[in-house]
Amino acid sequence: MKTSYSDKVFTTVNHIVLLVLVVITLYPLLYVTFASISDAGQLITHKGFLFKPLGFSIEAYKSVFKNPAILKGYQNTLFILVFGVITNLIVTSLGAYVLSRKNVMWNNVFIFIVVVTMFFSGGLIPLYLVVKGVGLIDSLWATILPFAVNTFNLIIMRTAFMAVPESLEESAKMDGANHFVILFRIIIPLSMPVIAVMILYYAVEKWNGWFYASIFLKDRDLYPLQLTLREILISNNTDSMSTGANAADQFQIGETIKYATIMVASVPILILYPFVQKYFVKGVMIGAVKG
Repeated sequence: MKTSYSDKVFTTVNHIVLLVLVVITLYPLLYVTFASISDAGQLITHKGFLFKPLGFSIEAYKSVFKNPAILKGYQNTLFILVFGVITNLIVTSLGAYVLSRKNVMWNNVFIFIVVVTMFFSGGLIPLYLVVKGVGLIDSLWATILPFAVNTFNLIIMRTAFMAVPESLEESAKMDGANHFVILFRIIIPLSMPVIAVMILYYAVEKWNGWFYASIFLKDRDLYPLQLTLREILISNNTDSMSTGANAADQFQIGETIKYATIMVASVPILILYPFVQKYFVKGVMIGAVKG
């Protein structure tokens, strides 16, 4: 099929724009990667763009992994990630199943109440008072239980569950299956693309979360990784990770330590994405088109 001149121009411009967007998106990550393995002395004197490592050194990574705050932050973040995602999936699945059934009394009322929470909330102070009232202050569960369900994700999952043929549910009921059997053995296995998307959404949210942790957690031993990283970058304090060096060397290696800390905090979630990427488009489209 022949392509018109205007189509060729559009395709060329489209490719150029997409290439520019890729470069703009990818370069900051490459800069941080190159800076984290560069020689501290050369990096501190370098100005402008960075397209390759300046020398080679992994001292910054050694210093990062020797820091007990980083290791403790990893432990706390993994706890929040694992138990948070499990809690999110269970609660969201149960809520989506109920809201997707056509024979539930006041179903439209419940849906309206759920949607309203996307636009209106009590605010930060009432949330803090509720968390304090139930005794979750200074507990990692304070970053999990109050956020057990995301309204947007609930709506997406509900729409995906509605796409499952009713005949399967009716057949299961004739065989004596209850609602839990129908949900966990029929609907969820048939909705794995959207479940994978939910895992990615919730995992990224838990991994990057620091704001509510800074409000609900006072004990530094409970700080998640992102909150520890924030303190290092904002306070500009890397002395605890560059001990044993003089003041000049501490300042130099401190710069590479910041970049190494960013990489340590970012790489795990980047590794997760390729495993669920094949489900991503299909899962999102299910939630966007049906309804």
